[in-house]
Amino acid sequence: MAQSDSAPTTVIPSSQAQSEVDEYLYVREQRRRMLPRAALVGVIAGLAAVAFRLTLSMGESLRNNLIIWAHQFRFGWLFPVMLGAFGAVAAVVLVRRVAPEASGSGIPHLEAVLRRLREMRWRRLLPVKFVGGALAIGSGLALGREGPTVQMGGAIGAGVAELLRSASRERLALIAAGAGAGLSAAFNAPLAGVVFVLEELQRDFRRGVFGAAFVAAVVADILARSASGQAPVFNIPSYPAPPLATMPIFVVLGLITGALGVGFNRSLVATLAWYERLPKPLLLPVIALVGAAAGLIAWYIPTAVGSGHHLTEQTLVGEIALRAIPLWFLLRFVLMLASYGSGAPGGIFAPMLVLGALIGAATGQLAHLAMPTIVDRPEVFAVVGMAAYFAAIVRAPLTGVVLILEMTGNYWQLLPLITACFVAYLTAELLRDLPIYERLLARDLARHGIEPSAGKPIVVELEVNPDAHFDGKTVQELGLPAGCILVRCSLDGQEWLPTAATRLAAHMRITALIERHAEESLTVLRDGCEGQAAS
Repeated sequence: MAQSDSAPTTVIPSSQAQSEVDEYLYVREQRRRMLPRAALVGVIAGLAAVAFRLTLSMGESLRNNLIIWAHQFRFGWLFPVMLGAFGAVAAVVLVRRVAPEASGSGIPHLEAVLRRLREMRWRRLLPVKFVGGALAIGSGLALGREGPTVQMGGAIGAGVAELLRSASRERLALIAAGAGAGLSAAFNAPLAGVVFVLEELQRDFRRGVFGAAFVAAVVADILARSASGQAPVFNIPSYPAPPLATMPIFVVLGLITGALGVGFNRSLVATLAWYERLPKPLLLPVIALVGAAAGLIAWYIPTAVGSGHHLTEQTLVGEIALRAIPLWFLLRFVLMLASYGSGAPGGIFAPMLVLGALIGAATGQLAHLAMPTIVDRPEVFAVVGMAAYFAAIVRAPLTGVVLILEMTGNYWQLLPLITACFVAYLTAELLRDLPIYERLLARDLARHGIEPSAGKPIVVELEVNPDAHFDGKTVQELGLPAGCILVRCSLDGQEWLPTAATRLAAHMRITALIERHAEESLTVLRDGCEGQAAS
């Protein structure tokens, strides 16, 4: 009899086959449930971002109208000075007394929550971040709105997960999706919101995480565009693609932004440390002085304070002269450090984009003076400089490229963006500088006495004995304590990922992860795998 050329058939035990079917059905049902919840998170996060943007716009308008009105008085400059001092102090006091995790951008706090190292107190965080951010940015501190909207989006994800009683893994996915929705709505950049979640926050490309982030970001962006229009955030011309002969200049731009990005990170951390060393009685007076300085600057140069959106647009269209760029850079750099170091709620995305645009504009204008026939549009370098500076500071080059493409609509600049971002990223890595959010996260955990290693779970592998408590039960019937999850099952040489519908069987080996705070789960697992079930 001729032998068959077909491959040998693997016989899968019936218990395992049933577990795999149950697992497939459970995962499919979980995904169906996740997407509507992610859409709900996107709706609420989008509405919150729109409300925050309108509030900041009103605050900026009131500040500018106050300055115009006050010019009729001899000492009219006192009005914006008092407004700046009051706004800065009120924002910091509110944060410190009610929700300290709302200080700064809030992104390091979100990363700690997603790593299960800190809690998300969303009921406190949401109002404090909204009101505190409006006070700080509205009074003139050099902070951006994206940090508050990202953290508020994450808090909204946590709130939706809690109210709908979502499982732990689903809760984390909704928190990350809410953060991406916040970034999407802040900058009309849905793809950047998704990429930011995958590249920076979760670093997880599972379909569930991607789907939740994508749905939430798109829904939030639709709401934001309904309120603010379809145009990109920066209203600038669509510049043509630069000639290939300019690529070496973009490499130089990447080197410059990479080195200056490292300087940004170290200066920001040093400023935070300086504020911490201040004697307690001097802290609020110094913060009031920073706010007053922002108000005084606003009296003379209104576009120099706040998020710097108008200054960025002026830079991107070539309205800032080369000789003025160093002064603008120094002014915004110092004001941003002083504002963020105070602990007021506000992000660094928008401030770093201003600085990146100025670096790019200076590089482009110098290249234009040296090679006018090759570099005919120096404004392009300002566009690319934003992304490269972002890549060096945050160390998320893909997010930087996508963000700038969506914010400017300059899709012809894809190759220069990728080139400069890669060089800036590599430069910062070679200088052995940590990304800014990792630095801030490590500092935040150290301040609260949290060891990152303490959050590492215990890994346990056990075998289910015949007639044990766990024999024949599904995972959801095991009654495992919070902080204990099964991550792998194996039987007869086959391995698979368990879900709540997976049914355990005799001689099956299970692998569990146990959080340090739930070490009592080890006893439950051993009793369930080894103990005899009641007859």
